[in-house]
Amino acid sequence: MDEDTRYEAVTSRDARFDGEFFFAVATTGIYCRPSCPAVTPKRRNVTFFPTAAAAQGHGFRACRRCRPDAVPGSAEWNVRADVVGRAMRMIGDGVVDREGVPGLAGRLGYSPRQVQRQLNAELGAGPVALARAQRAHTARLLLQTTGLAVTEIAFAAGFASVRQFNDTIRQIYARTPSALRAESGTRTAPRSAADAAGIPLRLAHRGPYAAAQVFGLLAAEAVPGIEEVRGEPGARTYRRTLRLPYGSGIAAVDERAPGAWLEARVHLTDLRDLTTAVQRLRRLFDLDADPYAVAERLGADPRLGPLVEDRPGVRSPGAAEPEEFALRAVVGRAGAARLVAEHGSALDAPCGGLTRLFPEARALTGHPVAGPLARALAEGTVRLDPGADREEARRSLAAVPGLPEPVAAAILMRALGDPDVALTPDADHEAYRPWRSYAQRHLEASRTDRP
Repeated sequence: MDEDTRYEAVTSRDARFDGEFFFAVATTGIYCRPSCPAVTPKRRNVTFFPTAAAAQGHGFRACRRCRPDAVPGSAEWNVRADVVGRAMRMIGDGVVDREGVPGLAGRLGYSPRQVQRQLNAELGAGPVALARAQRAHTARLLLQTTGLAVTEIAFAAGFASVRQFNDTIRQIYARTPSALRAESGTRTAPRSAADAAGIPLRLAHRGPYAAAQVFGLLAAEAVPGIEEVRGEPGARTYRRTLRLPYGSGIAAVDERAPGAWLEARVHLTDLRDLTTAVQRLRRLFDLDADPYAVAERLGADPRLGPLVEDRPGVRSPGAAEPEEFALRAVVGRAGAARLVAEHGSALDAPCGGLTRLFPEARALTGHPVAGPLARALAEGTVRLDPGADREEARRSLAAVPGLPEPVAAAILMRALGDPDVALTPDADHEAYRPWRSYAQRHLEASRTDRP
């Protein structure tokens, strides 16, 4: 998009471009999302930025009205397989907070200077600034939706010190943390109360969202012990356990009437895992997708067009834990349930039907079916983390003894979000059946509904 096209999007308050770019106004010193309801500024006063971090780096503060830090992420970062796309996915997963820029660069196979240069050239901000913007958003979320103490929030959001936290909040929001909290009417509560209620989340997405289809697929695939779907269609809740860098967690996401977000709650043993947990839920529910681009492309197909028209906001669910999905794909749903029962780690505080974490790869290296892939994952010869090189993963999966090609394709599509995967339509592997049977039912239903 050129700048004139971007300004047209701002003038029309087009929400389709929220998260794709940001605009800043020189006369007010603030930056906004394209759909901001405020009076449209004059063109000569507007500057465009590819990321919120770039706008913050130029001294602009976030708009109080449209909250540009809360927009969905750009779909581009999930699609792209280059260094910038991989870096953005890893920053979202909290790698910079945990391992610093050297850790990010090492995972990418580049030097810190090269990573810094490429991100600055394309995004207008380096990895530290991008991670800082993400920490600020997490902090604002916690300040305005939970009763956690300010000190706890600072470290939960990924800040190294309370002073760094205070300085960042003042710079980005032009208010102190206490003032941000006061605006929402939230008060500090005992930690036990916050733990019991969980952390409430609003997982933003752009455009319509085909929640019924996504929740139906997740219900068909749910593995007892680590996942469950409760309620009737239209009012279901998907719940699952999460193995996270600092501890474990339980996430619950509600199916609800069409809106701008999905309602969710997370319970964490360590609050530092919040950013990672949120990003994994976003990938699982494909919340950063561009449904308008999907509808335009699929709508041109004579067979798929009617399905897209009848079900706007169609998504392609990913995986909350890529290695888990890969191992489940090999053994199938029934086999995965046995793995959980026999090798899964027990939760310290079981909740309903959620009692375990899916076993780590190193615990399954001797398994007769999952063993070859588990060994490759444990040894690092197969990488499925958010920053993994997709072509390298494709080659390494092909080298795993006995791994069927359709299953490898499903792993690339769901675990790594690879958009260039051709699933074999006649594949009859057990791991593929839930997806096939669910898709087939909807395909047949759509045909019978039509004259």
